[in-house]
Amino acid sequence: MKIALIGYGKMGKAIEQIAIQQGHEIVLKIGSSNLSELNSGNIEKADVAIEFSKPEVAFENVVFCLNNDTPVVCGTTGWIEKLPEAEKLCIVKNGSFLYASNFSIGVNIFFEINKRLAKLMSDRKEYNVEIEETHHIHKKDAPSGTAISLAREIIEEGKKKKWVKVQSNSAEDLFIKSIRTGEVPGTHVVTYSSENDAIEIKHTAHNRMGFAAGAVASAQFIKNKTGIFTMKDVLGL
Repeated sequence: MKIALIGYGKMGKAIEQIAIQQGHEIVLKIGSSNLSELNSGNIEKADVAIEFSKPEVAFENVVFCLNNDTPVVCGTTGWIEKLPEAEKLCIVKNGSFLYASNFSIGVNIFFEINKRLAKLMSDRKEYNVEIEETHHIHKKDAPSGTAISLAREIIEEGKKKKWVKVQSNSAEDLFIKSIRTGEVPGTHVVTYSSENDAIEIKHTAHNRMGFAAGAVASAQFIKNKTGIFTMKDVLGL
């Protein structure tokens, strides 16, 4: 498989390492120093593009790929408000697009556990729920896309009405606490607390390679496919 990497930071380099180990070819690497090389002539060399850039340019990059008939996997978070627009363009172009807030197999299983626990706790008024996420100091967005995904699953079960970044006195608000420290790849904790006890589920990433492997697996999955996909499709969840 021929891969275009749009975004060549730490995640892009980790994806490159995994892809080469698996026998794939990187035909284009776009970083901050060679943005002009992201053009139609270069992108057509790729079977799939993997986009891990910055929140402010991710949407443009996805649109570029879809307009150039290149299947695109996107893992950049912080631009979720434009996701429906990207999905609409994918349908119009009869293209292939996969977005995930987290490509880790473990995190996607964690999502399923979170949904099940949220359903069990939805009517338990004595329990309050909060989310805490910790990432490295270089992460651009807060809360993390993974934390927002966890919050949305809890909100869907009716436990809360909306998520907030600042602690609130309203019982309808789901507080997401964001911590930025050191080089932490990513830790997410969901806690249900009552006066009597607490229930906690937690996922801790040890490095970036799990995310990178999931991104490459996603690229393999959408190659030669048409439609809008998620990690659920990739993992058969």
